[in-house]
Amino acid sequence: MATEQGLEPDNWSPMTAVGVGVNEIRIQMGEDFRVFYIAKFSDWIYVLHAFEKKSQATSARDLQLGRRRLAEVEQAQLERRKEKRAAKQPRKK
Repeated sequence: MATEQGLEPDNWSPMTAVGVGVNEIRIQMGEDFRVFYIAKFSDWIYVLHAFEKKSQATSARDLQLGRRRLAEVEQAQLERRKEKRAAKQPRKK
């Protein structure tokens, strides 16, 4: 996948309606599919939501689901950073 190598996919756009740093890949294979993902964290690419798009506008349900999953990812990243900092702290005797 191009994103894993730091490159942009062929058919994508920013999805700021979900959150800062979230992108949408558009896949057309007879039907239209979309994938919301975020790759701003150095060690992971998170797929937030993948779905078949059946209308011109992205549904409120799909946007809300993407936002909720982004919040979960950001919380997990925050906890991971706290754990790394705690592991670097010298232990008190």
